[in-house]
Amino acid sequence: MPRIVTVAAAQMGPIQKADDRASVVSRMLALMEMAHARGADFIVYPELALTTFFPRWHYEDRAEADIWFERDMPNAATKPLFDRARALGMGLSLGYAELTPDGHHFNSSVLVDREGKLVGLYRKIHLPGHVEFDPERTHQHLEKRYFEPGDLGFPVWRTMGGLFGMCICNDRRWPETYREMGLQGVEMIVLGFNTPSVNSQRAAEGLEERLFHHRLSLQAGAYQNATWVVAVAKAGVEDGHHLMGGTLIVDPDGHIVAELPGEDDGVLVHACDLDATRFGKETIFDFKRHRRIEHYGRITSQVGVIEPA
Repeated sequence: MPRIVTVAAAQMGPIQKADDRASVVSRMLALMEMAHARGADFIVYPELALTTFFPRWHYEDRAEADIWFERDMPNAATKPLFDRARALGMGLSLGYAELTPDGHHFNSSVLVDREGKLVGLYRKIHLPGHVEFDPERTHQHLEKRYFEPGDLGFPVWRTMGGLFGMCICNDRRWPETYREMGLQGVEMIVLGFNTPSVNSQRAAEGLEERLFHHRLSLQAGAYQNATWVVAVAKAGVEDGHHLMGGTLIVDPDGHIVAELPGEDDGVLVHACDLDATRFGKETIFDFKRHRRIEHYGRITSQVGVIEPA
């Protein structure tokens, strides 16, 4: 019997600075209902799904940015989302800004099963951007100011009949993100992103190039680790700043099997057979059969030899 997970990639249009949590959760609930009506049993929302992309704003007093962070998940604002997912029998994943009880700040995402149980927590590791206000940039990208690097690694969780992993936005560009989970047998990686359509340090790198690198990273990661990858955007013009779309689903052979046009709220639904990962994992990317770990790090003497520890 195939192991089918019918996933909904729930893209969100812009969230303005003035939008409150209740209005955002209402939009997320509408997307959930739409996904359920189309047969989805697992829904994935973007990075920082509850707020505007606040790292574009510079707060001289770092603590003033704490208004964008969640101290619990679920909390009073998000409980209706979790309750409705459980009632519909849907798993979910969403990204948010996490403020821990001991005062640490992370760009995080959660994985919740179809019974409403919180299965996994991931904290973004590859933080882009900068710490201080930079007048030379076309726009600010202050993730390093407001977040700490994730401290949980890249775990994989057994849930919903398969092996699931998470990452967030810039993590998707790094091969070790996929490889860490690939070595654990991951069968579906879900991620959200808020990606500006222009590079703040190279304005010539516009939307077309950004989307090219986005697709390239996801397709390579999926193929080289024989896993499904579900990538979900928050897109559109937030408070005068444009975020690109590019919500898509990649199969374990690296093919884009579905992509959502536009930059508005919408769902991309696709039935993903987790058993489709087996061929790649058991043949070309069978790590145990095709790899001799003891030879890692050895380079020919002509260019110097690096011996493993």
